Amino acid sequence: MGDKPLWEQIGSQFVQLYYQHFDNDRVKVGDLYSLPFQAIQHIITAQDHQPTPDSCVMSMVMGQLKADQDQVMGFQQVFLLRNFDNKWLCTNEMFRLSLHNFA
Repeated sequence: MGDKPLWEQIGSQFVQLYYQHFDNDRVKVGDLYSLPFQAIQHIITAQDHQPTPDSCVMSMVMGQLKADQDQVMGFQQVFLLRNFDNKWLCTNEMFRLSLHNFA
């Protein structure tokens, strides 16, 4: 990972930690969300990270998720990471399920 730019390393590490906690120990992220399901699994298919002019890192994640017995669904999620006292925190987030009605 050392050959990647710092912002790419920060974004990748955040994405890995976020989805690991979300899938395996939701208590760590549960206070931030209303989570009506019992189990969830994320599969990350792509992630992109960019520095912002104000020294933040914007991360976009695409993948699939499966909650409880529901069908597998695609999703996109965007995070804005900001450094506070040498700790990277998520200050903004957007999430969208990829649901389409082609009927």
